Amino acid sequence: MNKCDSFGTKQHTFTRQWVILLFYIMLSPHISAQQDTTTYFFHTIEKGQSLYSISGMYGVPETDIVRLNPGSEKTIYAGAKLRIPRQKQTTDLENERFHTIKAGETLYGLTVQYGVTAKQIMEENPGLSAQNFRIGEVIRIPAAEPIIVPEAAPIVEKPTVLTACREMHKVKRRETVKSISRAYGITEQELVEANPELKDRKPKRNEFLCIPHPKPKEPLRQPARPIADEILFRDNEPPSRLIPTIKAAVILPFLSDNRNESAKMIEYYEGFLIAVDSLKKQGISMDIYAYDSGKDAATLSKVLAKPELQQMNILFGPAYDNQVPILSDFVEQHRSRLVIPFVRGQEVYQNPYIYQVNTPHSYLYSEVYDHFVRLFPQANVILLDAEVAGNEEKAAFVTGLISELQKYNIPVHTLKGAITPELIQPYLRTDRENFFIPTSGSDAALMKIIPQLQLLVRTVTDVRVHLFGYPEWQSYTNDFLESFFELNTYFYSSFYTNNLLPSAVNFIADYHRWYSKEMTNVFPKYGMMGFDMGYFFLNGLARYGTGLEDNLSHLIMTPIQTGFKFERANNWGGFINRKVFFVHFTPEYQVMKMEFE
Repeated sequence: MNKCDSFGTKQHTFTRQWVILLFYIMLSPHISAQQDTTTYFFHTIEKGQSLYSISGMYGVPETDIVRLNPGSEKTIYAGAKLRIPRQKQTTDLENERFHTIKAGETLYGLTVQYGVTAKQIMEENPGLSAQNFRIGEVIRIPAAEPIIVPEAAPIVEKPTVLTACREMHKVKRRETVKSISRAYGITEQELVEANPELKDRKPKRNEFLCIPHPKPKEPLRQPARPIADEILFRDNEPPSRLIPTIKAAVILPFLSDNRNESAKMIEYYEGFLIAVDSLKKQGISMDIYAYDSGKDAATLSKVLAKPELQQMNILFGPAYDNQVPILSDFVEQHRSRLVIPFVRGQEVYQNPYIYQVNTPHSYLYSEVYDHFVRLFPQANVILLDAEVAGNEEKAAFVTGLISELQKYNIPVHTLKGAITPELIQPYLRTDRENFFIPTSGSDAALMKIIPQLQLLVRTVTDVRVHLFGYPEWQSYTNDFLESFFELNTYFYSSFYTNNLLPSAVNFIADYHRWYSKEMTNVFPKYGMMGFDMGYFFLNGLARYGTGLEDNLSHLIMTPIQTGFKFERANNWGGFINRKVFFVHFTPEYQVMKMEFE
């Protein structure tokens, strides 16, 4: 490099400065576009949420979230903020908006800002209340209904005759009366009046619907003075009513080609019927229906077309992932409830009428971590990787556990391969409780690990030792029961039963008396699942009617096997079961179920 190139003359320096300035001027529109908050809004991450669940809440791909939040694909933390890209308008979500509540904002202020009523905002966000209307909460803003101001009739020789239909709409997949009417700025009633066939069924894909001219509407009038949030919420709270006769449907693959699967579904329904019988003896009136769902969408759609299904207060099912969207759309259209017993899906993050009983892993794990650090703040954790098949299934659990323990300065060590007492001893602490946690939940891992841990506790007596593990260990209790007691074992689960407890003893006796057979030897027990879910929800509807969702915390029962702790996934979504037990096998040969609030 020569002297001139290295330092340049004054003229060269001046020119360079202008070039740099012009570069930034040219770049500035791109910079402002990236930082323009109109293209995204903020979401505060809550405990248990994952990129999967957050993408489901807002209907945006995980990759789009990662693009705005580099590094979020590796880990996210409760309390941190994520930029969520705003969706482009689509037919199904026309004008749908999300709003992050800022300091000083009120419900009344949002009604003015968006031109909607408090009632419309509350209907769009069933989980919103005066208590949780706070900074950082995200709510869904409904589309404002267009205000049509009548104009003076034009002077023409002949009056203009409007056709009955403003245009024809070709129905797309998963479109509903609600989404179509919102897309065209008309009410659902106007759409049905123009298409009477929709009174008794849903829109069919590829059929053409008449879109009527919207009726003139009164301009939205706002109160002269702001109204306090407490008053707005109170005055717009939908009234609840009791249900004289509860109508419930169980929709499962009872006639499956898979005999084992069919037997489980039948057993679930058999337990459900025992719950129904128990509630009827208490004077509760119910009509119960059962339908075979089949495996495909067509069979399920035929079931949902039956006239009596339109009147259901609650549905239980399905057993297949591909049928969840169909049932989700159905209950949203009819404002019913859907209890999903087995499978998981993203529909719960968008549909306020869904109860997800089988807890998503991210929520389940977060509850386990929370209970563990509160119960054992002086733990010393030793992860045992026996390098057996199945490790990858628990990888997310182990990664999250390590991260959580590090936050609380709880020591974590990992041992791999052949695990012997000699290799373990250097990691033991006499001033802490030592927890051995396998990185696999399989019985093969236990068979390799347990004999070595038993040798350890029999030779090293001056340390406190525990084995900690997974729900599937219930399946291995007969093989490892003595070892579980000796190793002071804990495992977490959202289902557990002790067959010696009175509730379990009574249910097993009733099941024998009703059906003259044993329940299938699996965990969880499907008959007990059916009883617990049937009793919990039917009893709740009997006590609180349409106000069930506002009284879930008051609905107290002692389930035989399945725990219930339902919380809304977000202000506009459904409910996720977040109940977790710790089951403890003590050296005194006691089995204790530890419950947490």
